[in-house]
Amino acid sequence: MAGYKIKEEQIAMFAKALGHPARVAIINLLLKKQSCICGDIVDELPLSQSTVSQHLKELKEAGIIKGEISGVKTCYCIDEANWEKMGKLFDGLLNAPYAPKTCC
Repeated sequence: MAGYKIKEEQIAMFAKALGHPARVAIINLLLKKQSCICGDIVDELPLSQSTVSQHLKELKEAGIIKGEISGVKTCYCIDEANWEKMGKLFDGLLNAPYAPKTCC
């Protein structure tokens, strides 16, 4: 993305990955369990295995989660370093000084 700051590109990438309720549900599940989860994700969501796999792929490509192959399964958990980075980026954006003016 030419012309944008790295920080803006990172926020957009994370926001895109969070842009589906199923992905938010997956993240909430991983945060709640606080451990690696293998097959439990499909059992917890009203989605097919292939749909869950696609959402996991999107979250993993964005760096929000990481996966480790364990036998024939892949176990997933929050990528702690990127989770912290994402939190700081969104915090900086959402808590930036804003002085409302009369407009619209």
